Amino acid sequence: MLIAPSPPIEAPFDPASLASALGGAIGLIVVFLVVGAMLRGLLYICAPYEILIFSGRKHRLPDGSTVGFKVIQGGRAFRIPLLENVSRMDVRLFGVEVSVTNAFSKGGIPLAVHAIANVKIATDPRHVRQAVERFLGMDPRQIQMVARQTLEGVLREVLSQLTPEEVNQDRLKFAESLVNNAKDDFDKLGLELDVLKVQHVADEQKYLANLGRAQIATMLRDAQNAENAAEQTIAEEQAKARQRAESAQQQAEALVLQKKNGFRAEIAKLEAEAKGIENEAQVAAETARATAEQELQRLRAELAKLFLQVETVLPAEAAAQAQIARARGDAAPTIENGKAAAQALEMVAGEWAAAGPAGRDIYVLQQLDALVAAAVKRVSETSIGRIDVVDGGDASSVNAMLAAFPRGVAQVLEETGRAIGVDIHRLIAIRSEGSR
Repeated sequence: MLIAPSPPIEAPFDPASLASALGGAIGLIVVFLVVGAMLRGLLYICAPYEILIFSGRKHRLPDGSTVGFKVIQGGRAFRIPLLENVSRMDVRLFGVEVSVTNAFSKGGIPLAVHAIANVKIATDPRHVRQAVERFLGMDPRQIQMVARQTLEGVLREVLSQLTPEEVNQDRLKFAESLVNNAKDDFDKLGLELDVLKVQHVADEQKYLANLGRAQIATMLRDAQNAENAAEQTIAEEQAKARQRAESAQQQAEALVLQKKNGFRAEIAKLEAEAKGIENEAQVAAETARATAEQELQRLRAELAKLFLQVETVLPAEAAAQAQIARARGDAAPTIENGKAAAQALEMVAGEWAAAGPAGRDIYVLQQLDALVAAAVKRVSETSIGRIDVVDGGDASSVNAMLAAFPRGVAQVLEETGRAIGVDIHRLIAIRSEGSR
C-alpha cells in the first residue's frame, strides 16, 4: 500500500523579521566601515625618504633613559588616539654652499675657499634624537643655514691648520680633514655630512699665483735639467754604441782576415798537393813513356829482324826451292810442273805461317808500293763526265774537290787491306815511322 507524501508546510511571510535582518546586515557593514576608517586614520606608513616621530608618551631607550617620543624609520605603526601625535621629517639630501674669505691659513696667509656639501638629517639611532630635538618642525632653509654656519666654522678651523700649499695641492686631503673635523659637530646636531667638495681656493695677495710661478720655474728648471741629463745620457749611450759598433767591426774584420788567412793556407795546401800529384803524374808519364819507348825499340828490333829474314832469308830460300822445283818442272812433264808450282806455293805459305802475322805484314810492306800504284791507277781510270763547282770566293770548294782524289786512293787501299786481312793504314804508319 503506497502512502503519498504529505505536502510541505509553508511558513507564513513575516515582513518585520526580514527588515530586522536587513537592518542588522547594514549595521554590521557600517561598523566595519567605521572601524576601517578609524584604523586607516590611526595607521601611519613611513616612506623611505622620511622618518616618523610619535610624541606624547614616554619611551624607554636601550641605555635606560626615557624620552617623550618614538622614531620610526621605514615600516608602519599605529597612533594611539588622544595620547600620541605624529610628525614627519624629510631625510633627503640638501645642498649647502660654503664660502669663506679672509680665512687665515697656517703661515698667516688669508685665503678664500668655496666648497659644496651634501647634508641630510641623520638616520643613525645614536644621533637621530638630536635631530628631532633640534630640527623638528623647523623650515628646511633654517636647517640649511645651520649646516652652512657649522661648515664655515669648521672650514676656518681646518684652514688654520694647513699651509696654502697643502690646501691648493692636496684638495682631497683638505676635504677629508673638513669631514673629520665636522663629524663631531654634525653628530651633536643630528646631521650627517654625506659629500664635501672643494671647488675653488684663492687669495687676494696672489701668494698661490706666485707660488705657482715658482713651481713652474722649478718645474721648467727640473725639466731643463732632466732634458740635459737625458741628452747627456743619450750622448753617452751613443758613444758606447759607437764604441761597441767599432769593436764589433774590428772583431768582424779580424775574423774575416783570419778566415782569409785560413782560406789562403788551405788553398796553398791544396795547390801543393795538386803540384805534388801533377809531378807524380809527370814522373809516371815519363816513366810510362820511357817504358813504352823501350818496348817500341824492342818491337822495332824484332820487326827489323823479321823484315831482314823475310826480305833476305825467306825469299832466298823460297827462290832456291822454287828454282829447284822449276828445274824439276823443266825436266818433268806438265803434271810435274803443276805439282812443283803447288809445292812452291805450299812452301811459301808454310814460310808465311812459320813467320806468323808479321810475315804477312812484311810481305805486304814489300809490295806496298805496287799496291799504292795499283790503287792510284784504279782511281785515275775513273771517268767523270762533268763537275760544277760553286765556290764562295775562298777556293774552299775547289780544295774539297781536289781532296777527293786522295780520299779515293785511301778508300781503295782500305778495301784491298780488308780483302787480304791486313790493316794497310797501320803498315803505312809503321813504314813512315821506320823511315824517320
